[in-house]
Amino acid sequence: MSKLLVFGHQNPDTDAIASSYGWAYLERTAWGRDAEAVALGTPNEETAFALNYFGVEAPRVVTSAKAEGVEKVILTDHNEFQQSISDIRDVEVVSVVDHHRVANFETANPLYMRLEPVGSASSIVYRQAKEAGVTLPKEVAGLLLSGLISDTLLLKSPTTHVTDPQVATELAELAGVNLEEYGLALLKAGTNLASKSAEELIDIDAKTFPLNGNEVRVAQVNTVDIAEVLERQAEIEAAMLASSEANGYSDFVLMITDIVNSNSEILAVGRNMDKVEAAFNFKLENNHAFLAGAVSRKKQVVPQLTESFRA
Repeated sequence: MSKLLVFGHQNPDTDAIASSYGWAYLERTAWGRDAEAVALGTPNEETAFALNYFGVEAPRVVTSAKAEGVEKVILTDHNEFQQSISDIRDVEVVSVVDHHRVANFETANPLYMRLEPVGSASSIVYRQAKEAGVTLPKEVAGLLLSGLISDTLLLKSPTTHVTDPQVATELAELAGVNLEEYGLALLKAGTNLASKSAEELIDIDAKTFPLNGNEVRVAQVNTVDIAEVLERQAEIEAAMLASSEANGYSDFVLMITDIVNSNSEILAVGRNMDKVEAAFNFKLENNHAFLAGAVSRKKQVVPQLTESFRA
């Protein structure tokens, strides 16, 4: 078989990088295939912390699969084509490993799909390793643990599956770390927002969702101080509006998540603010509103927006 590229979504978060790295490792060691984990963007600070901690070189960034001379690719942590590599429709998707909804997805040929409603794609990769009888080395286990911690906010998010705590415990043992201590250090590494421009901040973890004819951009940043982020509201809003104009987004929703108290502030601009308000049953004041208990974009923001935009 020709070389396979394995990658997560654009604007990769820790789970996107970790799951692709782990799955490429399984492709090589368990099944003897030529697979390389690559990234569709530069790792963020949280991911860089995990890579540095476990001594793993960051996957190289690619923008085109065809330019790499490959015909077949594997997707982890996503399946929607608008979140994938630029020329995704020009190559064959042979496998998908994901824990998100399935949307805008079709292929010409049969493929392997492993989709599970668990806390992270990294959780799926670990279970596949166990099923294949592969004992993961410290660095691979450490990255998969990091992906799980990141996506579940150290198992506190409502996206956490009942099986995830056991997965985290086993991965922590393989990685040789204390789950709580390492988890807090990892999450805090991703909350340094002061050094980022507004343009960088709104692009740290952002995805586009087609909702009833609208292109809605939904971004999320983690912090330990929501008020500190809101002090920059004017420049952040300007960046959101500029990005919307440049990319054709009808609306831009930014989720500012307090990882300590497990709450979020929603900052939103665009043409459909009435639908954003209806989605969360709140009133935007100066374009933002508090959303108690919300930490998960996947479960507590995108489904609500999807339903509201259908109305």
